[in-house]
Amino acid sequence: MAFSRRSLLVLCSILAVSFSCGLNMPAGVSISRSEKMSAQGLQRFLDSSPEPHHATYQSVKKLKELKFEELDERHCWKDKIKAGGRYFFQRDPVLGSSVVAFVVGGKFDPSSEKSGGFKVLGAHTDSPNLRVKPRSARSASGCLQLDVETYGGGLWHTWFDRDLSIAGKVVIRNDDGVVEQRLVNLERPILRIPNLAIHLQTAAEREAFKVNKEDHLQPILATEVKKTLEGAAPPPPSPTSSDAWQKAQSPLLLTLLGSSLGVDPSSICDFTLSLYDVQPSSLSGAYDEFITSARIDNLFGCYVSLEALLEYVRDGEDVEDEDISVVALFDHEEVGSSSTQGAGSTLINDAVGRITRALDLEGRGDQEARVRRSMVVSFDMAHALHPNYPSKHEKYHDPKINEGVVIKTNSNQRYASNLVTTFISREIGRSVGREVQEFVVRNDCPCGSTIGPIISSLTGMQAVDVGTPQLSMHSIREMAGVKDVSLSIEWMKAFLKEFRRIECTIQPSSN
Repeated sequence: MAFSRRSLLVLCSILAVSFSCGLNMPAGVSISRSEKMSAQGLQRFLDSSPEPHHATYQSVKKLKELKFEELDERHCWKDKIKAGGRYFFQRDPVLGSSVVAFVVGGKFDPSSEKSGGFKVLGAHTDSPNLRVKPRSARSASGCLQLDVETYGGGLWHTWFDRDLSIAGKVVIRNDDGVVEQRLVNLERPILRIPNLAIHLQTAAEREAFKVNKEDHLQPILATEVKKTLEGAAPPPPSPTSSDAWQKAQSPLLLTLLGSSLGVDPSSICDFTLSLYDVQPSSLSGAYDEFITSARIDNLFGCYVSLEALLEYVRDGEDVEDEDISVVALFDHEEVGSSSTQGAGSTLINDAVGRITRALDLEGRGDQEARVRRSMVVSFDMAHALHPNYPSKHEKYHDPKINEGVVIKTNSNQRYASNLVTTFISREIGRSVGREVQEFVVRNDCPCGSTIGPIISSLTGMQAVDVGTPQLSMHSIREMAGVKDVSLSIEWMKAFLKEFRRIECTIQPSSN
């Protein structure tokens, strides 16, 4: 149907009047200014954290701004921790992909038998992505490529036809022999994984297509015609232990890294590098009610956990606290958590033990008692009800975006939630005037897991698994709710404030 110019002008005028008068916003969708600001804070964190080392760096920067004191696991903590203090440490600052921050309540009493426990908010810094292999050089059919491997369980078909860059950590040997580590982020698009043209596939091939992770995901860096660019590559290295390693790398990649860091490429002697989509996060939807971004799972959890602790401190709630409030951001959840920096490590047990001993002025040795007075909130993303696939959800447990925190329960212990911790979590929701949502997976679907059961089994702390609903989980571009940022921070801050009061109302079981 064709419209005249006059008709189009009239239509535009009507729309303009409608917007100037204000749209009738559906209930629960109206986004307040403060909610939007919280979401924009998350956006900045997502955009500045293309991989776990950067996420940890951004978290540490926030902690330092609020005068948290850095501790070193390699040194003794005796006489360094006191009531009312704020602290953090990184699990091996050299690796720098996990961090623990904690606040000792101003009214902490080492002799108390009713308080002095740990309130732990846990999340993970890693997301499924592509990582550069130890020998990165690769070429085929006249193209220079990078050799990459898959990390975690990504939806790999979403990585095709995206503008990709590289970020991570690089090890540099200086002229004086000192070995230095540097964060690197090339920021601009330098890689791409192109789809095969539709004309080069039969209809049957298109329907049956399955990504071969070894053959189909190797990105293109340049054409071999551009080998003249490699004239700026490092000269053959002197006979050192890095000789073989240097020769196995793409000279063009080393040149790009050296240029970004302002160092001679020949000084680069190791790296850990991740690929990422350069498209920044955005607010989307007719009412700007959604956040779309890479790495929402689980940088969303990292951001809201840390913000809850920082707001708790900014508001002075910690001054009246008798307990120890902790945020622990782990690496390697997407691949099972079994690493030095993962939730399956000694990280939390070490933190609890060292903090307890540093504060145990009377030598009571009551770490076990404090653990039994503690609780872990494992915050990871939850599966939102998908309007195109409603049958994939158990119909009475269907979390919705922008409706707040979700308790995740699984009788087979894929989640750590139990009778007591789910009750406490619902009570926390009621304390801020908002009921929590509930999620269980269908009996005929597999269930994911997270750090909750791992921490609970390693420490003996009771735990609950919660999250906020999202769509497109493990895609290169995920989707969550703007309101859920503020709602999650509010709930977790209430956990820090109300846990001890609620926990004290629960009487031991009487048989």
